Order: sequence, then structure tokens, then C-alpha cells
Amino acid sequence: MNAIEVHNLCHRYNGRTIYQDLNFSVRQGSICGLLGKNGQGKTTLVNILMGFLGPADGRCLVLGENSHDLSPAVRSRIGLLHEGHLAYEFMTIAQTEQFFSGCYPDWNADIFYGLVEKMKLPRSHKVGNMSCGQRSQVVLGVIMAQNPDLLILDDYSMGLDAGYRRLFLDVLHEFASQDGKTIFVTSHIVQDLEQLVDTMIFLDKGEILQTGLEEFMGSFHKYVFHDDNRFSLEPDEVIKGFEQRGRQVALYSFAGEEQIQGHLAALGIRPHNFHPAAMTLEDAFIGLMGKY
Repeated sequence: MNAIEVHNLCHRYNGRTIYQDLNFSVRQGSICGLLGKNGQGKTTLVNILMGFLGPADGRCLVLGENSHDLSPAVRSRIGLLHEGHLAYEFMTIAQTEQFFSGCYPDWNADIFYGLVEKMKLPRSHKVGNMSCGQRSQVVLGVIMAQNPDLLILDDYSMGLDAGYRRLFLDVLHEFASQDGKTIFVTSHIVQDLEQLVDTMIFLDKGEILQTGLEEFMGSFHKYVFHDDNRFSLEPDEVIKGFEQRGRQVALYSFAGEEQIQGHLAALGIRPHNFHPAAMTLEDAFIGLMGKY
């Protein structure tokens, strides 16, 4: 069963096509990361999935219902963190818990206070007097106390230092360990996603590549060599990405080592000290999507 299904999705903004015939699904019980450079429509896609925006064409199903006609029962099963950590700043910690507890039938106050009280602040402390990271912990407590079946997190790491980002990862791993829980997440901190997701969707100019994390990291490669000359290589059917820093050149490709060396020879490039190199997901993201 799929928690999210997108069929032939089309969307336009100010005359520009954002998606054309976009198709993908997110399996129930999986952790799926949505990756793309700025302006590729990640937040727009979240808004469409939540029914806040209507697409030009196509159909989106969330927990089995049309995203533009979600019943209150299904909405109560979705936990949404939307690009940043918005909270009611005039409320105290206790008032925040009291307010949201009336909105969700499966609300668990122990989960909320278990997370929030790690900050060692009194329950009378106002949200508006907290740091960005502290407010994010309140928001995380609100989301987790809802006991949702589907978490949709849009750039949850915005403004967080390393400690708070690690806290989010710990809580998300614990959430995902429960049967049937699904996470759909975007983040500009790609290295965090490498520690979290099991499947990924790369979104680029309306095109999509969906793959498992292990499958992708096993089939996509980084090769490095030295060259005294400055040059540039455009992506082609073999080379997907190119970087040069000083004398060191890095190439990214789905091709094997011999094919890459043959391709470079056909381009008149004779690499020195050519070899495969270790690669993080952030390296792979840049290699596949480019810097700009």
C-alpha cells in the first residue's frame, strides 16, 4: 500500500511549467527524501499534496484520498512541518499543549512534554522568547504528540544548529521504527537525509528520478584525476557532473571505470592518477543535479 501516489501531475506558475506528467509513489512504512535545487518546486509539491494548491492536471492520493478532498479523519493522520518552525509566539509551553490537544483525537501529552522539557524551561515560558532551535523543539513536540501515520516535513532543518538537527534525526528514527509510519521529507542539509531516508526522489526541471538510497549510492560513481589545464565538460550520456578545483578534477557518472576512461580518451583528455573516490550523498547530489 502507498501512503502517497502522484499520477500525471501538471502544474504551472506565472506561465511557467513546474511539472508535466509527474508520477511517483511513496510506500507506506518508508522514509522518502525529496531532493532538488532551489526553485524546482519541492514546497509547491508539498502544498499540492496537502490540498493547499490545485494542480493544472493530474491526481494526488494521500492515505488513499484525493489530496484536494481530504476528510478530517485523514487530515488528523498527517503531521505537517511546513518550511520553518512556525508556532504561536504569544502562547506559553503549557498553552501550546492545551490548544493543540483539542485538535487531535490521538494526542499524547507525555510525548509533547517528553520532548519539550529536554530544554529545561518552565511550562510558563513563552514561545516568543525562545531561540529558533527551541521553537523547533516545541513544533516537533506538537507534531509527534499527534501520533500521525504520515509525517510531511518541508525543510525541517532550516535555522537549526547541529545539535538540534541531530535531535530531529533521533526522534524521526524512533518514529519510523513504529509499524506503518511513513515520512516524506525535504531538506537542504543533504548529509542529514543520508542518515535517514531509504528511498529518494530527485526533482530537476520537472523531471524525476526515484531510487533507493543503497541502490543509488551503489550505481552512481565519483572519479577523480589531476590535470594541469583548466577545462569544462558539459553533461552528456556518460558524464553527469563535473567539478574542477585547482588541478583536481571530479567526474560523476553511472558508467564503469573503463567506460569513463574510454570516453575521456575520445574527448582528447588524458587524465593523470585516475581513480574512483569515496562519495557522500551531498557529493552525489551535486554530481547529478549540478551546483546552479
